[in-house]
Amino acid sequence: MKYISAATAAAIDKELMSAGGFSIDQLMELAGLSVAQAVHKAHPIQLPRKVLVLAGPGNNGGDGLVAARHLHLFGYQIIGVYYPKQKQTPLFTGLETQLRRLHVPLLAEPAELKAAFAECSHVVDALFGFSFKGTVRAPFDQAIELLRARDRTKTYVTSVDIPSGWDVDEGPVPANGPTFTPDSLVSLTAPKRAAHRFLELGTPGEIRRHFVGGRFVDEDLAKKYDFEVPDYEGVDQVVEVSSKL
Repeated sequence: MKYISAATAAAIDKELMSAGGFSIDQLMELAGLSVAQAVHKAHPIQLPRKVLVLAGPGNNGGDGLVAARHLHLFGYQIIGVYYPKQKQTPLFTGLETQLRRLHVPLLAEPAELKAAFAECSHVVDALFGFSFKGTVRAPFDQAIELLRARDRTKTYVTSVDIPSGWDVDEGPVPANGPTFTPDSLVSLTAPKRAAHRFLELGTPGEIRRHFVGGRFVDEDLAKKYDFEVPDYEGVDQVVEVSSKL
């Protein structure tokens, strides 16, 4: 499997929205649908699932908002979307409105986050994506601490594109503060360099699942930036590319 850098990921996004003819709305919708499908593959709806979505202030958070809508429509109980720094643009306010009309709770207070975390069985980590650098600060640091301290037998975590708090090219960097390792990772467009650390971390007996999603890349773009487009099956928007027991 080939991995791309943060700089390459940014260049690919830029080209998708220029020569590729996509809008940010389209890419976010397809990315969020990919995340929702990955959650379904990890935890099928036949089992009772209470989902908490952690949405950051950027496009990764937007992917989380879209995923929350699709998961609700799939039949999951979305007990909350933690979205404390709401982005005031037409795209993001529209995503908020869609969730409110479905009666999905939007959470902003630390106490609300803590209560929802205690109740949920699956967390979607959509706080920070490939543009993140440095240390996670308030109000998102509490979410990272809850993810670190979770009981893995009760709370499953799926991260969107990269585990929040990781350096996109290097993986967990102790100098940048506390980090966590999710149970599933959904790499969008192509796996980032830090994704290779995902399967290396953890303890024996844990199951790690790695998906690639975002079914919007053409072969010419993949060839130009030297990465692989996975073989999607049927109407699936994600492909599981590796796992570890």
